[in-house]
Amino acid sequence: VQLVESGGGLVQPGGSLRLSCAASGFTFSGYHGSWYRQAPEKERVLVARITPAGRTTVFLDSVKGRFTISRDNAKKTVYLQMNSLKPEDTAMYYCNADRIQPSSDNLWGRGTKVTVSS
Repeated sequence: VQLVESGGGLVQPGGSLRLSCAASGFTFSGYHGSWYRQAPEKERVLVARITPAGRTTVFLDSVKGRFTISRDNAKKTVYLQMNSLKPEDTAMYYCNADRIQPSSDNLWGRGTKVTVSS
């Protein structure tokens, strides 16, 4: 059972990145998919979340209109498209998968680093 993030890196302000999170070892289609981020010396915060079928999404206010979250259940992957990146988006980005039914479960990836700097 694991989540593996990829796609992080160094990008200039105003640039774009697409993060991917590949799931394995569990029924990904039954889980919510989320991206969190944690900047140095700050708490981890929810950036974006998508329901199991992909019908509903929520976003951190500061990324609304710039980030989109999507998923491909056939590929067991959730994506975070990040546009118009700002230096304050710099953080470690973590993938999360969770569910309540039929039993509670909460899974985390190891993270991918995003640095926005000129």
